Amino acid sequence: MNHNIQTAILQKIHNDGHQQNIEIYNGQVSLSSPAGTTVAGGEQAPVVDADGRSGWLFTKTAADASKFNYYFYGEGNKAVTLAELQSVCANVTIDNYQDFTSIPFFVIYTKPTGVGDAGAWYHSRIIYTMDPSETIMLGEDIEMYSINQQANHHQNKRPVSFNSKIVNGDGADTEEIYTITIHSDSSAPLSTQILVNSVGFTIKKGEEIINRRINLI
Repeated sequence: MNHNIQTAILQKIHNDGHQQNIEIYNGQVSLSSPAGTTVAGGEQAPVVDADGRSGWLFTKTAADASKFNYYFYGEGNKAVTLAELQSVCANVTIDNYQDFTSIPFFVIYTKPTGVGDAGAWYHSRIIYTMDPSETIMLGEDIEMYSINQQANHHQNKRPVSFNSKIVNGDGADTEEIYTITIHSDSSAPLSTQILVNSVGFTIKKGEEIINRRINLI
């Protein structure tokens, strides 16, 4: 093989691999900011990790119903429907596994219509939990995703499918999204510990692709 061609190929491989390892965030929320309080949603407040890992750490310190809900979607100038939502993702680490309730999950709420609403403040609630066939190692920094895998996922964060779907309400494609959250389970056992490093979603609006990745610091 021509030396120049070989060098070019190796350089492309290097560049492609390097690009895959770059996490591109276009949003950031600090734990100590007013926005951080809004994202945390009034449940048990997360804390900074004692081991210096980036992200928001939740530790269940009492045998009660404490949990976290992080809200990370806000509508802009146009409504987004369920059909337009292409992917939801989060980079998380699970430090303590006792049973399935130790694992977080995604929840998508749609706007109430006043007719057939499944809840007081939402029309439908769509829950995405981990596929039973998946495996997570303790302390492993993974990228959990629902609907579709992120096209730009971090190469060193293994994608794990959360596509076991539970629908409360109609869950019609035409319903407009009210908010998107990542939750822990209120029935999770004592000492449950989950670190959430980032959250995000992908929307396809007509021909436009909107990728939102929010770093939690």
